[in-house]
Amino acid sequence: MRKLIIALVLIISFISKSHAQDDTAIPVLIIDGFSNHDWKQTTAVTKWILESSEHFSVDVSTVPSDSTKWQEWLPEFDQYAVVIQNTNNIHDQSLKWPEHAEKKLEEYVKNGGGLYILHSANNAFSHWEEYDKMIGLGWRSQTSGYALEIGEGQKVIRIPPGEGQGTGHGDRFDAVIHILNPHPINQDYPKQWKTAHTEVYSYPRGPAENLDVLSYAYDSTDTQRLWPVEWVVSYGEGRVYNSSLGHLWSGEIYPEAYRCVGFQTTMIRAVEWAATGTVTYPLPDDFPTADAKSLKSKADFPDL
Repeated sequence: MRKLIIALVLIISFISKSHAQDDTAIPVLIIDGFSNHDWKQTTAVTKWILESSEHFSVDVSTVPSDSTKWQEWLPEFDQYAVVIQNTNNIHDQSLKWPEHAEKKLEEYVKNGGGLYILHSANNAFSHWEEYDKMIGLGWRSQTSGYALEIGEGQKVIRIPPGEGQGTGHGDRFDAVIHILNPHPINQDYPKQWKTAHTEVYSYPRGPAENLDVLSYAYDSTDTQRLWPVEWVVSYGEGRVYNSSLGHLWSGEIYPEAYRCVGFQTTMIRAVEWAATGTVTYPLPDDFPTADAKSLKSKADFPDL
C-alpha cells in the first residue's frame, strides 16, 4: 500500500509539473500555406526548435489552398503572444491573406502583439502598405523605399528610392555575422559568429522606420559590401523581428542553415523577445565563434 501511495504521489507531481510548464509556455502561432520555399518543412522544424526549448507552445494556422475559403480564414491572433509569418507570394501575387486578416494582424501588432518575419516572409505582400511598415525592410524593387547598407565605421547608410538596385542575393555561404547594436536577443553573443549556408540580402528595402539593425554580414558572393542581416521594428506597441536567416529550399532536408546552433538560438531568443521584451534563454556552450560554425546533427531532429 505504501508503495502504491508513493507511486500515486509521483504521478500527481509529474502531472502538476506538466501543467505548470504548459501554463508558463509562451503561446506562438505560425501562419503558413504558400511560399516559393519549403514552407511545410520550415513550419515543422520551426515548431520543433521552439518547443524543444521548453519556452513555447506552438500552433499552426494554414491559409486555405482553396481561395473560395479565404474569407472564412481568420486566426485568433489575440490568443497568442507571437505570430510567426511563414507565407510568401513573391512569384504569385494572386496568393494573399484576405483583407480582414491583414487588418486583424495590423491591430494585433499595434496593440502589443509580437511578430517574427521568417526568412522569405519579408519577400511577401508588396501590395500591403502596413505590412511594409511592420517588416521595415524586405525584398523590394529599386523604387520601393530606402535600402540600408553598413558603411565605414559601422555607420548605417540610407540609400534613397531609385538609387542602387532592387533587393537580391548571391550564392549561399557560411557568413560571419557582426553584431552592430547590443540587444536582449544578442546579449552575451560574441561580436562575430559564423552561421551556415545562409543568404545575405543586398539592398534590402522598405520604409526603414522605427527600425534598429542588430547585425550585418559581408556579401562575399555578389556585391562585396556589408548589408543588414537582422533588424527589429517598433510598430505601435508591438515588437517585430525580421532577418534573412532561415533559408530552407525545396528538396533540402534539415539543411545546415537550420542545424546552425547560432540560428536556432537566435530564433528562440527573438521569439521570446517579441513576446515579452526580455530574453531568458541562455547562450549554449556550443554557440558558434567567428572562426567556426556549430551544427546540430541531423539525428537530433525528428523524422518528417
